[in-house]
Amino acid sequence: MTTFKKLILAMTVLGASAAVQAADENFASLTLGQTSDKVSKSSSLNKNLNHPNTDGVIGKDTTWGVRLGQQNDERRYYATYDNVSGSHNGIKLRQENLLGSYDMFLPVTSTTKLFGGGTAGLTKLTQDSPGYSRDSDIGYAMGVQAGILQQVSKNASVELGYRYLRSNASTEMSAQGSKQGSLSLTSSAQTYLSANYAF
Repeated sequence: MTTFKKLILAMTVLGASAAVQAADENFASLTLGQTSDKVSKSSSLNKNLNHPNTDGVIGKDTTWGVRLGQQNDERRYYATYDNVSGSHNGIKLRQENLLGSYDMFLPVTSTTKLFGGGTAGLTKLTQDSPGYSRDSDIGYAMGVQAGILQQVSKNASVELGYRYLRSNASTEMSAQGSKQGSLSLTSSAQTYLSANYAF
């Protein structure tokens, strides 16, 4: 947890520094998209559960999220919470992200911008499969995002984005007190639409 605390502290300091340097406006967003995860499995899980397809547990499943941040004409920084869950072949997983992100803007027209940037934060992975003991773990999340943003009015905009995250959150699968194996989240790919409102 020491690494996580340092990461959060560094993000807080960078955000405060950026806020001092420019006059930003606040914005809030609602996001809706799809997430697909890569989940590795232990050899014991393969043996006990007959090689389950864990990459299909969360595969193009609906993801919703909320964001709050600050922006100007050149860049933005924001915090995001998003949530996705899925099940496949008797395995059920939920992924929750709490992220801090920074984007730079590249104007295309007076109302259209490209954006790209980096993200860091925490991911919580919960295993809640029928017949197995519930288990969860919090790991790091680091990645990149890019997309296009369209201004539709003075205060409102919409965007289409893609985010890729690496993580190390892992959970165990145990039935009737017997450990069957473990699952580890290695990466997430998310495509999303966002509605943004500046205030």
